[in-house]
Amino acid sequence: MVKRIFIALVRPALVAAVIAFTGLLLPVSFWSLSAQDLEDLDRDTAKAMLRAAKQDLKQNYYDPSLHGINLEAHFKQAEAKLKQATTQEQLVLIVAETLLDLNDSHTFLLPPSRAAQVQYGWEMKMAGDRAFIHAVKPSSDAEVTGLRVGDEILAVDGARPTRANIWKLNYRYYALMPASSIRLAVQSPGENHPRELDVHAKLLRTAKVTDWNKLFPGHERGSLDHDRFVEFGNQLLVWQMPTFAVSEAHIDEMAGKARNFKSLVIDLRGNGGGSGKALERLAGNFFDHDVKISDEKGRKETRQMIARSRGSGIFKGNLFVLVDSESASASEVFARLIQIEKRGTVIGDRTAGAVRVSRHYGHLTGGGKVLYFSTSVTVADLIMSDGQSLENRGVVPDVLLIPAGADLAAKRDPTLAHAAKLAGVSLDPERAGQFFPKQWQE
Repeated sequence: MVKRIFIALVRPALVAAVIAFTGLLLPVSFWSLSAQDLEDLDRDTAKAMLRAAKQDLKQNYYDPSLHGINLEAHFKQAEAKLKQATTQEQLVLIVAETLLDLNDSHTFLLPPSRAAQVQYGWEMKMAGDRAFIHAVKPSSDAEVTGLRVGDEILAVDGARPTRANIWKLNYRYYALMPASSIRLAVQSPGENHPRELDVHAKLLRTAKVTDWNKLFPGHERGSLDHDRFVEFGNQLLVWQMPTFAVSEAHIDEMAGKARNFKSLVIDLRGNGGGSGKALERLAGNFFDHDVKISDEKGRKETRQMIARSRGSGIFKGNLFVLVDSESASASEVFARLIQIEKRGTVIGDRTAGAVRVSRHYGHLTGGGKVLYFSTSVTVADLIMSDGQSLENRGVVPDVLLIPAGADLAAKRDPTLAHAAKLAGVSLDPERAGQFFPKQWQE
């Protein structure tokens, strides 16, 4: 068994819908195998994955007590479930559920890869405590079936999306058990009755890597995540920053651009986090002195996260930070830091509450046919300088502004419009909604 490690301050931004609730196996579609197709080698592989996950937790999880879970009994129960499984998907699901039982945003299984990519053609997002269709791909089955942006989602295959389970829904449908079709119960703004739709996915075959198919098709944004800007003379720069998975040099370049403006809006909506170093670098561009961001409380030691001031090169103007329910990890930490230090104004929806530090432990197993998989394990809790953790709490904006389904349907962006108004720029929600159109990966 070979192990490789990757350190991250990022929420799994599949972070793209539940495997579900503990103990509940949802139906499998086109990748399901019958009982007679399940070989002893498959079950042995699942046992190897379970043993690796147990070892990774035992040696590296930041809380040795595992929040009171009896490690030996917990994994012994999982082994018993593996003996009863009848499909490969059930085997993977059992291993995944064993990690999800910790209810930790950064501890989960990254299963062996698939030889196909699935595209659903629609995306959902929480706004407040309600789930909405946030994007529909043109010419997709979702559009043809009548799914519309702004539709409130009442159920996904019978499960009602909530803030607590929406990331597990994405994890289930994109990583663990992709589905050929999903039944949605939705209701459009202004309509009195819900409707049910069976929305079919698009399956894209890729080079076959393993018998267990392909890992993490990923969000259908894919590599299209990149910085975008809107300028209003020298009065205001709006910087849409989709990820912290960037270099420090990139952060300095983008922050340097902002120095030419009186006000800056950093749009972190949908930003699932990324590099802790990028977070420190970004924060250092807004303070004339070094600032403590947080304490990383690990299993054996505590490390301080410090924003080192960029000195004379910092941005000194008005700062506004936009967040939503998908702003996670590094995004949440940055927004909360700005609040604590009273450096700017945070506007939007309550953030994801997924703020810990994880490491990815890579493994390989199998005889003859090698399978690669990994675990993401939380190695530190993040405690802000006010002594509070954001995990399962999130950041409550200074200005709570949640778009309604009608705003989404009409492509209005009242959040950005409000930030522009505070910066002294007249911008109506309709025009604001045109600046950063959804980009789909082909």
